[in-house]
Amino acid sequence: MDRFVEFIVLWPFMAFLVSLFLPKDREKLISGFAFTMIGFHFIAVLTLLILWAFHGFNHINLKELSLYQGHEMDFFIDLYYDKVTAVYSVVGAMLTFLVSTYSRIYLHRESGYKRFFYTILFFYSGYTLAIFSGNLETLFIGWEILGITSFLLVAFYRERYLPVKNAYKVFSIYRIGDVGIILAMWASHHLWHENITFEKLLNADLVSHHLEAHSLFGIFISLMILTAACAKSAQFPYSSWLPRAMEGPTPSSAIFYGSLSVHLGVFLLLRTFPFWEHQVFARVMIGLIGFISAAIGASIGRVQSSVKSQIAYASIAQIGLIFIELSLGLETVALVHFAGNAFLRTYQLLVSPSAVSYLIREQFYHFEPRHQNIETKFSKKVEYSLFLLSIKEYNMDELLDRLLWKPFKNLGNLLRFITISNLYYVTIATYLGGLLILIMHYKLPPFVVEVLPGIFAFIGLMLVFRGYAARKNIFVAWTTLVMNPFWVILAISFKDNLMPSEIMFYLSGVVVSAVLGYFVLLRVKALEPDVDLNRFQGHVYEHPKLAALFLLACLGLAGFPITPTFIGEDILFAHVDYDQVILAFFLSLGFVITGIALIRMYARIFLGPHTKRYHSIAQRSS
Repeated sequence: MDRFVEFIVLWPFMAFLVSLFLPKDREKLISGFAFTMIGFHFIAVLTLLILWAFHGFNHINLKELSLYQGHEMDFFIDLYYDKVTAVYSVVGAMLTFLVSTYSRIYLHRESGYKRFFYTILFFYSGYTLAIFSGNLETLFIGWEILGITSFLLVAFYRERYLPVKNAYKVFSIYRIGDVGIILAMWASHHLWHENITFEKLLNADLVSHHLEAHSLFGIFISLMILTAACAKSAQFPYSSWLPRAMEGPTPSSAIFYGSLSVHLGVFLLLRTFPFWEHQVFARVMIGLIGFISAAIGASIGRVQSSVKSQIAYASIAQIGLIFIELSLGLETVALVHFAGNAFLRTYQLLVSPSAVSYLIREQFYHFEPRHQNIETKFSKKVEYSLFLLSIKEYNMDELLDRLLWKPFKNLGNLLRFITISNLYYVTIATYLGGLLILIMHYKLPPFVVEVLPGIFAFIGLMLVFRGYAARKNIFVAWTTLVMNPFWVILAISFKDNLMPSEIMFYLSGVVVSAVLGYFVLLRVKALEPDVDLNRFQGHVYEHPKLAALFLLACLGLAGFPITPTFIGEDILFAHVDYDQVILAFFLSLGFVITGIALIRMYARIFLGPHTKRYHSIAQRSS
């Protein structure tokens, strides 16, 4: 049975790899292959459920291979199967199978037919790994795969402006969730002094013993988990990204933002429930956020003119209710609610094109306004205020922009004096000075040594902000983003137990990705001399291979789980002490903004309407 669990986790990955080599002009072969692989996986998931029931519903925990084992940490893949995994796997397999069947005809003769199906298979691979994960590290691998596939599917119609722009917005919010996961893993390493598994969290005595001694640490971990869950499940204040994600094809909207991906935040709370169930503050915060999300989601959904936006906000409201159920300790009710909401939203999104045409005809011939509803019981002042707030979506987009993204851009703009002419001289000289300080730090006063790691991490963060705000020179943006990992290593190197092998392990992924991306940019600049980051330029049409290579370079540099950079980030965080909160914040923020800036570079250079006039240009709004 253990081998069967491993087979179920690996099967979607194998199907994805095979799909990459299928000819793109063979629609029946492409869709038939995806249909068969997902259908077979659905049968396997049902078989596992029956076998699990036959063996008495005992939890299955499998410690797989260790990807990295160092002096103070062990990064290993752990698989876990219980009732939560059982429900999520059955619902996920069934809905993915239905959506793949629907997509065979819906996407007929689309130019990105193959691209859609292998992205769906990649998404399903990440989803399967996430729900079968037995620790936060394994879950984070699947979590990252879901993030990049979300970006690719929202931007599926890459010749249009809005899908690409909204895909970038969705990815940016997902990276906020990544901050929560990264900081939760960092704090967990210090709380448990090991790579804790979800099975060990079921030991109530062990959890209570650690939380009694480190109550503030427990609250911090719970808040970081809640931050990640809110970002992934589009809860307040991150609710506005979900309707924007509906710019993708209807099947991807159904499987991603109606049923599976949007419920991963709920899964994270369910999986970590034994950790935070006795923390009153955490439960109150989860219930409060769920209540606010349900209220604003219901009110905004009532004034939407687009059926997909109505469904998106209805889903936000229902997930808010699931958050409330979890805060009350109703795990089983939350699981049933998840399954019902997932099936309903998938059905609504898949039939929405047909339903709209029927409703238009019905309104034209038989429309009768309702004279009594809940709004008629309010005073006109309250009714109109709620209406305006709902139309403006409670200004959540503007709130995030003012509080989060604009300060980062403003900081980057203050650093415009860093140009390509002085970038290498100033930063390399400064870095050499930092290395000299590192060598001589034994002779410095202790209080100076304590603040130096934060200073070096801050310098790397400022370079990230410069790359994030860059507009004209693509090489300035790329080089400043590449330099951040070196400043991170300099900041961590003040720890005596940091091994040179750990540094080399991390840098092996960084250097390869940096060199690959730089050569791709050189080639693009030679072919397209006017390339910059001021607008979307759509060069993927004429240079698809360069676009694919640059995307791989961006993912590798951002710490996506295809290079050692991903594991290296966790290794470096393991060397940040529990009292170095500011250093941990600078490092995590640098990793997150780097990922956003890299995907922005990829989108601006290769996606969107093409800058050349002899290519067809789609309308700005879809």
